[in-house]
Amino acid sequence: MTTTRPAALVTGASRGIGLAIAERLAAAGHDLTICARGGDALAAAGVRLAALGAAVRAESADMAAEDDVRGLARAHEDAYGRLDVLVVAAGVGTAGPVDTAPLHRFDKQFAVNVRAPYTLVQALLPTLRATAAARPDHGVKIIMLSSLTGAFPEPGLAAYGASKAALISLCRSLNAELSADGVTATAICPGYVDTDMSAWVHDRIDPADMIRTADVAELAMSLTRLSSRAVVSELVVTRPGGQLHRA
Repeated sequence: MTTTRPAALVTGASRGIGLAIAERLAAAGHDLTICARGGDALAAAGVRLAALGAAVRAESADMAAEDDVRGLARAHEDAYGRLDVLVVAAGVGTAGPVDTAPLHRFDKQFAVNVRAPYTLVQALLPTLRATAAARPDHGVKIIMLSSLTGAFPEPGLAAYGASKAALISLCRSLNAELSADGVTATAICPGYVDTDMSAWVHDRIDPADMIRTADVAELAMSLTRLSSRAVVSELVVTRPGGQLHRA
C-alpha cells in the first residue's frame, strides 16, 4: 500500500448518486479515484472533492469499453496501492416495451450496467483481497447501484430491470465467493431518485416525491462502517405511499 489513508474508487462520480457518495467518502477521510465519461462535470467534481481534503484522481472512462475499465483499475492501483471501498454508480437506462425495444439498447445497458462492474471487480480483486487482509476486522466493501426494478418488474423497463437484477445476483455471488476473505458486496436498489436520470418521468412523478441522493449516500456510508462479520447482499429503498413495489 502506498498510503495509510483509506482509498475509494467511484464510477459515475461526476453527478447524481455517485457524486453524493464520493462527497461523503471524501469528508470521511478517503482518498479517491473518480471516473465518468469526462468533460467539465468530471473536472468540477474533482475540484469539489479535493476541497473536502481528499487526494483525487479523476479518470475519463467509457464503461462500455473494456480497455477503459481495466485502465481505470490500473490507474487507481498505481495511485494508492489499496482499495477500501469500490462504488459502482455508473449506469445507463432506456425505456421501451419488450416487443419494440431495440436490441442495441439492450446490449448497451448490459455492457455498462453488468459487464463493466464484473470486469472492474475482476481487475481489482487482487488489490481488494490484499486490502481486506491488512484490515481483517473491517474488510473492504463493494457497493453497486442497482434499482428497485431489479427486484420488482416495471412495465417498459424489462431490459434495464434485467441488467439491474443481474447486479443483485452478482453481489450475492461475490459474497458467496469472497466474503470469507473480507470482501463483501451490496446492491443498493432504490426507486426513482431525484437525479437527471429520472427526468423522463417528471411529467408523472414530482421530483419532490423522489428519493434523495443524500439518502442513498447515507446508506452507502453505513455499509462502509460495518465489520467484516456483517454481509448485506442487497438493500431495497422505496418511495413512500401505496406504490412500495413500484419504482
